[in-house]
Amino acid sequence: MDCGLPANELSPYKESNTKIEYSSDATFIQSGKTGKVQANMEARFLKPYSTLRYFPEGIRNCYNLNVEKGINHLIRAWFMYGNYDGQDKDPRFDLYLGPNPWATIDLYRLENGTRKEVIHKPTSNSLQICLVKTGETTPMISALEIRPMGDNDSYITQSGSLNLYFRVYLTESTKYIR
Repeated sequence: MDCGLPANELSPYKESNTKIEYSSDATFIQSGKTGKVQANMEARFLKPYSTLRYFPEGIRNCYNLNVEKGINHLIRAWFMYGNYDGQDKDPRFDLYLGPNPWATIDLYRLENGTRKEVIHKPTSNSLQICLVKTGETTPMISALEIRPMGDNDSYITQSGSLNLYFRVYLTESTKYIR
């Protein structure tokens, strides 16, 4: 999902570098406002990361998603502040996977943003991903990617989810790999 992409804009679309298809998040959340990184920063980011949804109201704002129960899903959330609000205040807030804490997002000094990634096996056909205000700054999100991994037994856990710790890919290639 391209968070903050207006529902009336071209959706879905295929991002030209990654070849990943994105659509507007408008039908998956009932709250928040849409924004765009500052124009002078837009060239730094791929198209899905230049728009965003921010949540100036409420403490907890959640995306409601349909997923396949019992199947591992790769869930990746992207956060690119890009001074969309002109305040130059890097956001800090919590990210939840359903009722469970997933990560604290702290964009202090992260000009190119950050991402959080988890492999999760839902216990029902619905899943909430929530942004929770923890201080003075406003929670925001740029993109949300969810991919079912099928009947793959590469990632097995007795309980809970697998959080990305570290990944490196060494190559001289300039192409994106998904």
